Amino acid sequence: MRAVRGGDLGRLGELFDRHHRAVHDYLARMTGDRASADDIVQDVFMRMLKYRHTFKDEVRFELWMFRIARNARVDYVRARARQPLTSDGEIEHPSQAPGPARVLEQNEELARLKRAMLLLREDRRELLILTRYREMKHEEIAELLGVDAGTIKVRVHRALAELRSIYLKLTDGQPWTARTSPAHLRII
Repeated sequence: MRAVRGGDLGRLGELFDRHHRAVHDYLARMTGDRASADDIVQDVFMRMLKYRHTFKDEVRFELWMFRIARNARVDYVRARARQPLTSDGEIEHPSQAPGPARVLEQNEELARLKRAMLLLREDRRELLILTRYREMKHEEIAELLGVDAGTIKVRVHRALAELRSIYLKLTDGQPWTARTSPAHLRII
């Protein structure tokens, strides 16, 4: 990024190759729509070029990039009439079940998790995506959001509790525990 900031604009392609999947994954999970994520990813890298002078050496590149991605997503949502998020056409996750019955059961569980995730408030969904999928530390998220790391820890805990509650409602009150959920299913 330092090279791009210094005028070597061709190096943006390297950054795109290295980071577009992570940005796309984040945006697809936040919007619930891969096509929208495709559009926003392009905007993110155009903004990185446009605002390259704002990159500071003391800030981790990934944090700067995700700040741009967050802003681009917000602008994208504002520019379009907001439609309710659905679980149709969701992000695909490969099943590792041995047989068709287990595959069906896992797919139903995963669909419920996806629905539950999309029913979370946007700020809570974002925290879970950043901690679970982007594997960002609480301190990094705190810097990204401009709050204290302890606040992030509490918010993540509350987001998980709310996700669990929503999931339970979607399963007609059947308990959801680590023992009853397959270990390989990740929170979407």
